[in-house]
Amino acid sequence: EGDEGEKGDRGEVGKQGKVGPKGPKGNKGPVGDVGDQGMLGKIGPIGGKGDKGAKGLAGGSGKKGKAGTVCDCGRYRRVVGQLNINVARLNTSIKFVKNVIAGIRETDEKFYYIVKEEKNYREALIHCRDRGGTLAMPKDEATNALIADYISNSGLFRAFIGLNDMEKEGQFVYADNSPLQNYSNWKEGEPHDPAGHEDCVEMLSTGEWNDSECQVTIYFVCEFLKKKK
Repeated sequence: EGDEGEKGDRGEVGKQGKVGPKGPKGNKGPVGDVGDQGMLGKIGPIGGKGDKGAKGLAGGSGKKGKAGTVCDCGRYRRVVGQLNINVARLNTSIKFVKNVIAGIRETDEKFYYIVKEEKNYREALIHCRDRGGTLAMPKDEATNALIADYISNSGLFRAFIGLNDMEKEGQFVYADNSPLQNYSNWKEGEPHDPAGHEDCVEMLSTGEWNDSECQVTIYFVCEFLKKKK
């Protein structure tokens, strides 16, 4: 048995060992630097109404206005006046037409209409004429009865008809200047006019005629010719 040899050289580095077990959790590190600005958030709700601001300073004076035009007011007043007259005339005509439609009588050839406005004989004559007619002229029994019935049904006692003896006392003529023919319907004792004042004729609700003063103002009957078809 030999002697123990010398200590050999140091061997090479051995192979890496296996990964050891996970060590314990380290301590919390220091706070990092401030990061970049984040993205813009959503728009918040609209705030409440603010207080009223202070009154602003007064503005400067405006420029001088243009000169006004001279009004020819007199002419306009005349025009307006004339319009008012025309409107009044139209209103009268409308009233007349409305009344006519409401209460008219007719024969084959004519319309008869009682105008319930108190007028004297001459005014009544003009009123009927202005509307295209004449004061009613009963020239036969049938027409006279129709007008009499109309007068009494209207609750009237009398109304002017188109008959007078203004030209020659006692010679009665119709509104169309034709003389009395073979028909008349005088009340008993009429015409009676010793003083010569009663030159116009009214029909009573009975249909009888009576001569009366032309200046009395009473209702009257107009007649209108029907237009030929």
